[in-house]
Order: sequence, then structure tokens, then C-alpha cells
Amino acid sequence: MSTPKPKKTSFIQGPISAEFIGNSIAKHQSKTTIGAHNIFLGQVRADMIDGKTVAAIEYTAYEEMAEQTFHEIREAAFAKYELSCLHIYHSLGTVKTGEICLFVFVSAPRRQVVYEALEFLVEEIKEKTAVFGKELFEDASYTWKKNT
Repeated sequence: MSTPKPKKTSFIQGPISAEFIGNSIAKHQSKTTIGAHNIFLGQVRADMIDGKTVAAIEYTAYEEMAEQTFHEIREAAFAKYELSCLHIYHSLGTVKTGEICLFVFVSAPRRQVVYEALEFLVEEIKEKTAVFGKELFEDASYTWKKNT
């Protein structure tokens, strides 16, 4: 009896590393029908809020609900655009300023579609996904992040 394949998740604990991003790109080199890739990398900013500087964001999520929403967003993108591949990864836990918290990667036979699809995807993710960020300030205080 074979073990069931673990369910693929869109979440990564902590920041998304350059190595992870590079490996994701490298895995697509054998897919020779792809003519274009486009990548969005969301990075934590050192925003100044009420005179305090953001040092990190602590991400939490309603994981099951968020995974379902990621799936629905993926399906909508595949229905709307001629895509070959589409990957969404979001951090959970603490991500410091300057580190990557969101990685969206699209591939298609032609370049124009990857620009349009990526913009659609990022806007849908920000608007619809049950992922929450607590902005942690340098003085150890915090505030809940509002998606803009």
C-alpha cells in the first residue's frame, strides 16, 4: 500500500529564500513550450507608522480557507489566461524587513500574457486571501497591517 502524497501547500515558514526562488525557476527549464516567465516578489518594507519603524511582519492565516482561496484564484487565472504554470507561495511566521514574503511565478508560451496574469493574481491574492500581518516595530510594539 502506497503512502498518500502530501498535499502541496502555498505556505512557507519564515522568509522565502533566494535559493527557493532560484530552484523554482530552474525546474522550468525542461518545459520547452514556455516562452516567458514573470515573477512578483513581495518584500517587507521598513515603513514608518506613527513615528515608529517596522522591523518585521508576523504572518498568520486561516490556512485551510487561504489554501482554498489560492486554489480558486489559480483556477480563475488559468481560465482567463493561456498559462503553462502558476505558483503562489506566501510566508507564515516572522519575516524581517528586506526579506521576501510573497512569491508569485507565472509561465506561458508568450510574454504579454504573463504581465497581465501576474497583475491579476497579485491583486486577487491581496484582496481575497485570509492572510494577516502583524507589523512588529523596533520598540517591540505592534499594529495589524492593512492591505493596500
